[in-house]
Amino acid sequence: MTWLKHSSSSRWHADRWLAPLLGFTAAGAALILGLVLAFLLREAAPVLGSGHAIGFLTDAGWYPLEDQFGMLPMVVASLAAALGAVLLAGPLGVASAIFLRFYAPPGVARVYRMIVALLAGIPSVVFGLWGLTVLVPLIARWQPPGASLLAAILILVLMVLPTVALTSASALAAVPQSLLQGASALGIRPQGTILRVAVPAARGGIVNGMLLACARALGETMAVLMVAGNVVQYPTGLFEPVRVLTANIALEMAYATGAHRAGLFAAGLLLTLLVMLLAWLAIRATRGGHHA
Repeated sequence: MTWLKHSSSSRWHADRWLAPLLGFTAAGAALILGLVLAFLLREAAPVLGSGHAIGFLTDAGWYPLEDQFGMLPMVVASLAAALGAVLLAGPLGVASAIFLRFYAPPGVARVYRMIVALLAGIPSVVFGLWGLTVLVPLIARWQPPGASLLAAILILVLMVLPTVALTSASALAAVPQSLLQGASALGIRPQGTILRVAVPAARGGIVNGMLLACARALGETMAVLMVAGNVVQYPTGLFEPVRVLTANIALEMAYATGAHRAGLFAAGLLLTLLVMLLAWLAIRATRGGHHA
């Protein structure tokens, strides 16, 4: 009895210190995010506080030497590449998660999960190098020049697929077993149980994974820079070369000065706000899935 009282007292003391520690950690993370946003706002202030801010959407193109900072073509290219990648990686990732959860034997599932995790750990420059030497020439045989929006989308599919697959697998694993057993008791076939019960019950986590994958695709730089062609223009087709915002920052920051440099920081601020929006949507999707 004395041992039980001592154990309960130890747990109570640990819990008493855990909440402040977690609160301090969360506050530190929020402070870092706030400092990053403040830094971006300060560096972008020369163009945000002048007539250049409207020019981000209205200027004919990105010509910093002529004081034209039209980002809209690069914004459209960034969104097209990210959304295209998620549209392709989404079904593949969910199918992989279903295979892992319901069809793969334990040994196969363990090896397959390890392979997917390793795919997530490959450096982006390696994907870019493979895309530049293999994928771009392959597309060029079909439709020159090869370096294009399509190449960027396909590279991003490989990079975000593990995110969708692993988060979807975790969401499916969290579906209560009682739901699946109840569907089976009602005479629903296994395929129907998976598609009509398990997947809808896990939709919050699945959508969450897709939104996080979209944020990853928006923030990718090196691989897209190597295969997209880096031409500042609206993507009128899959085979057209484009330049995304991240690649533009990486290419020009080394020599940018004055308003040009501030414009690049404004592009970084825009990307950060887009990723924050996706993160907020992911949180909402997760809450919606829990309520469902």
